[in-house]
Amino acid sequence: MGAVYSALSHLDCSRCATRHDASVPQNLCGCGGPLLARYDLDAVRATVTREEIARRAPSLWRYHELLPVSSADAVVALGESITPLLPLRSLGRELGLPRLLVKDEAPLPTGSFKARGAAVGVARAAELGITAIGMPTNGNAGAAWSAYAARAGLRSLVVMPTAAPEITRAECALAGAELYLVDGLISDAGRIARDAVRRRGWFEAATLREPYRVEGKKTMALEIVEQLGWRLPDVIVYPTGGGVGLIGIAKALEELAELGWVDGPMPRLVAVQAAGCAPIVRAFSSGAAQAQPWPDGEAHTVAFGLTVPSTIGDRLVLDAVRRSGGTALAVGDDAIAAEQGRCLRREGVLLCPEGAAALVAVRELRAAGWLDAAEQVVVLNTGSGLKYQHTLLPVDAPVLTPDAVLE
Repeated sequence: MGAVYSALSHLDCSRCATRHDASVPQNLCGCGGPLLARYDLDAVRATVTREEIARRAPSLWRYHELLPVSSADAVVALGESITPLLPLRSLGRELGLPRLLVKDEAPLPTGSFKARGAAVGVARAAELGITAIGMPTNGNAGAAWSAYAARAGLRSLVVMPTAAPEITRAECALAGAELYLVDGLISDAGRIARDAVRRRGWFEAATLREPYRVEGKKTMALEIVEQLGWRLPDVIVYPTGGGVGLIGIAKALEELAELGWVDGPMPRLVAVQAAGCAPIVRAFSSGAAQAQPWPDGEAHTVAFGLTVPSTIGDRLVLDAVRRSGGTALAVGDDAIAAEQGRCLRREGVLLCPEGAAALVAVRELRAAGWLDAAEQVVVLNTGSGLKYQHTLLPVDAPVLTPDAVLE
């Protein structure tokens, strides 16, 4: 069997299992369910090995057989390298978790993990002949998709809440996106963006309303496993807004197991939300199969990327957490702010508020006995804390005269 660049086979509806053609642009299934990419894993197993992958360039595209872009010529790249998997030794000792790690997504283009989904989603859109995309965003996704759209020569429309981090607003505008602000939440931005793309005949690239963003996000798990020597960690802790990253992580782990590239128990997955907006946690705690929308007027958190009152992927998130034997919990804004500062002082790692929320969850789960001292725990820091200046400023420091002398 000859080598394949992508082993993409088809798309499956995650809700009704209807098979869809992957060679044409697709949004949701007719039943309203998100579509998931499926691969000929027998072909992957027959044509590539883990050792061959290790010899490739350190980029998310090293896993191209498990990504939907059909050739190297169709790749849209901005230097998205493998991100660090860093030991948190000081905090690990404090928490009694000596094998605590953080997967730091801050070095990616546009400063967040959203670059993964944008790189793959935009490349596949361009390959399928799409020339204009539209989407809502809480900030970082819009920044990433705008940049990659510019790279690929696609037009882009972005609608974001006025409360989104200002730097992401600037990124979208400077990348040439048609940018609109809405005095509301991402759910309001989604309605406006969805109506606009329908009227214009553009392609809707919103979370899980196209099938390829999740494929980029799943490379987080592929990297983690490879960085651990093709071993599985015990627990992966993920800050969950729309949930695409957690869905992608679960999907990647399943594909690796089916390929026979990993063995042993699957990691327990932890979905972390903010107390001010926690529809997934509430559904998990109640045993519900899907999440009820969080009241818009009550949705607020300093971790703005977690301000997602409802997500079309709720069933997939809840199923992934439950099947893994994981859990879901919400943490408070005060604890998030304290953990952000603590991690920078103790480890030199500036977490974004969402990453800090995940670390708060680790602290609480360890205190409750849910995490064992022997377990290897990976926390996802989904972006650079520098993009959230409102959580860092102002800083009080003494102002010195030029002739001052410090003892």
